[in-house]
Amino acid sequence: MPKSPTKRRPLTVASLTDSALALFTERGFHATSISDIVERAGLTRGAFYSNYRDKEELFLALYDAQADRLLADLRAEAARLDPGEDLVDGLLAYLADRADRQRQWFLVSMEFTLHAARTPAVAELLAVHEERLVQGVAGMITETLARTELRPTIDAADGARLLIALFKGISALGSAGTPGPVQGARGLRRTEGLSRRIAPYLVRALTTAADTPHPNDSEGTPER
Repeated sequence: MPKSPTKRRPLTVASLTDSALALFTERGFHATSISDIVERAGLTRGAFYSNYRDKEELFLALYDAQADRLLADLRAEAARLDPGEDLVDGLLAYLADRADRQRQWFLVSMEFTLHAARTPAVAELLAVHEERLVQGVAGMITETLARTELRPTIDAADGARLLIALFKGISALGSAGTPGPVQGARGLRRTEGLSRRIAPYLVRALTTAADTPHPNDSEGTPER
């Protein structure tokens, strides 16, 4: 018996997103057309438009999927590690290693970010999805520090934005010169392991011992 449209939809969406991610990685966002995506997926343009308004909406679905996978992997890694101060170092090291392995996705997302910067309507949409990732990472920061004897020195959301911006910047450095194989190799060597090396400094900069007085804490009423 043929599958109903409702039962086929998850398979159709998966085919479209897999096809789009492969093509965006190979050719770039702008160089990939909707026709390219449906041809690679073995589907019709009608199948595309029954699930997505345009190529931008499909990219944002990929963005959310990447973000959800990152958060799920971080939670799984946190559950694997022992509680304590080393938990923060371990998660940051894991995030650093992951950033080193995600350069292809970084290139795809950077191209889309530049596209959004030139297209205000797309920029507004991307900002919503970026904030969703920020809040997810902020939640992870809060959950992780609750299992240690540390507390944050800045707002968790600001800490999340700093981490995301830092790892994006390191990925950008590592991707510099990629058009030429020799230049690309040099770019990778310059940043090889940089994310992991910088992780301990982040811990010291963004956290402090839980029993350390906060600058805004009351220290008593001064004498008059």
